[in-house]
Amino acid sequence: MKLLIVEDEKDLQVALRRGFEKLKYTVSVAADGEEAVDLYFSNTYDIIILDLNLPKLDGLEMLKIIRDENKIIPIMILSARSDVENKIAGLDLGANDYLAKPFHFKELDARIRALLRRNFKTTDAEISFSVGRLDTLSKKFYLGEEEIYLSKKEYAILEYLSLRKGETISTVELIEHIWEHDDDDLMNSLKVHLSNLRKKLPVGFIKNSRGHGYYVE
Repeated sequence: MKLLIVEDEKDLQVALRRGFEKLKYTVSVAADGEEAVDLYFSNTYDIIILDLNLPKLDGLEMLKIIRDENKIIPIMILSARSDVENKIAGLDLGANDYLAKPFHFKELDARIRALLRRNFKTTDAEISFSVGRLDTLSKKFYLGEEEIYLSKKEYAILEYLSLRKGETISTVELIEHIWEHDDDDLMNSLKVHLSNLRKKLPVGFIKNSRGHGYYVE
């Protein structure tokens, strides 16, 4: 999953990035509202974590800009503005959730996972298959009871395909949702990671629809 973190406080920005990257998310960061809007319109994200007290462009203004263009992407407000009026304003402008600072990272992670599951129309943290299961809480995949070690990118590919189970996902879409920036070399990188991933899974687990993309059943 690909996150955009909009936070101008440097220490918190670094801590959030490290925390979510440790959980195998792909993370972009922006320190002001204008930079965040530029990143949003030039990349594809699965969720946005948005501070309100931002330089150049206030978080509520940024929220309105995004919601005018995209009604679907989950947006979590993470702000020191803990008064009821700001919470109501943020939610009325289209934020999906609001967490006041100070906060516990585990609670933020749980709320992010809940928003992502809702966006992918699933309520379970565990996605089951006939031969195994993907635990999106622990970020692990099991064949029977055996844990299969997956690199960060391998897990990200399998998680995205699993959350879209039954749908054919193009290579371009996989790159957009797994890598931080688009690059011509990423097509080869995706193929390498897919090849390594498929070797770790049962034959035919990840299927290829020639010319269209990949899917799991």
